[in-house]
Amino acid sequence: MPAQREVRDDLWTLILPPTMWAIHFVASYVLAAYACAPNVHVFRPISDVRIAIACFTALALIVIGLSGRRAWHEWRRHGGGVQHAEDTAVGRERLLEFSTFLLAALSFASVIFTAVPVAIMADCR
Repeated sequence: MPAQREVRDDLWTLILPPTMWAIHFVASYVLAAYACAPNVHVFRPISDVRIAIACFTALALIVIGLSGRRAWHEWRRHGGGVQHAEDTAVGRERLLEFSTFLLAALSFASVIFTAVPVAIMADCR
């Protein structure tokens, strides 16, 4: 049986999910604003922008989901639990893994809520 590869958690793994959400948020709203800005008084469809944002949303959800899944599995492999009071390397690792999982869950929901207006609106109103 091959040894399972373990990723050493640090602040970069912790901030990946909220960073993906922030990039998705800014990109979605800038792209929609750029598509609608020249024609303020014209209700033109934004189907091409909606497709681009849908693809970017899927990519962001995949990255955040994989990050959260990895953090969850490593946290459970280290024993799980919510008591992270030990000042040991494993205790710090568990804290970062659990925090990464929680941030990934929050970021996943945030990406969905960011994409909802684009899914609802069909033109530049």
